[in-house]
Amino acid sequence: MKTKELRELTVEELSARSRELKQETLNLRMQQSSGQLENTARLRLIRRELARIETLITERQAAAV
Repeated sequence: MKTKELRELTVEELSARSRELKQETLNLRMQQSSGQLENTARLRLIRRELARIETLITERQAAAV
């Protein structure tokens, strides 16, 4: 997802998306360790999207205070 699309989501939706991506990261890391992962660039993309989501959550929490 692009940052513009992420900004339209609520904090709850962002948190849910974050949980999904963390689970996917775990699955991909398991595949990588067993040598089954074909698209290694996917790990990098997921990690970056997670960072974007966490940044948006932090920004919104800071704005609420």
